[in-house]
Amino acid sequence: MLPTAHFLLEDPDEVKRLIRENPWATFVSATSAGLIASHYPVLLEEDAAGISIVSHFGRPDDVAHELGRHEILVIIQGPHGYVSPGWYENGEFIPTWNHVTAHLYGVPELLDADENFRILGDLVDHFEKRMPHPQRLEQHEAVARAVARGTIGLRLRVTRFDARRKLSQNKTPEVLDRITRALESDDEYAEPRLAREMRRATGHADH
Repeated sequence: MLPTAHFLLEDPDEVKRLIRENPWATFVSATSAGLIASHYPVLLEEDAAGISIVSHFGRPDDVAHELGRHEILVIIQGPHGYVSPGWYENGEFIPTWNHVTAHLYGVPELLDADENFRILGDLVDHFEKRMPHPQRLEQHEAVARAVARGTIGLRLRVTRFDARRKLSQNKTPEVLDRITRALESDDEYAEPRLAREMRRATGHADH
């Protein structure tokens, strides 16, 4: 990503928040056969030192990625959207795209069958807790364990990250207000989550 200083996101706690709120991740590996990418949900390990995530791959994706043999890249994509220069109202005509994105790096460790099943259960519990009648793997554990054999769990202790929060911080408060209002409206390019992220990052209070 472009190394623009005022868009850098260097706070690990903010990267953790980004992972919590945007758990659908892209995994990229540079393998002996070339580049390969896959997409899986991730769960932040809240009690870990540093940034650590867990997930699972469906077999044989783990073989294709050569998991555990080299560093991988995990891309976390937060709120993003098109910003029209028509919202600036000051004669500018160049559009942009605002986003919050983190690139996480590390060598994944592969989990044994029991820990993989526990992580799968944690993932299900995490997403089911919002449902009126949450489902759990333990409801039919024998069946769930049979299905789990088609997956392999992994833990990625992040050794470095590269993150950006490009949210029009280089604009005046008046322009920021117009952009966030447009993103919150029923405009063609409305993105309420992006607007909330902009207000949070820039200290521009909600109206």
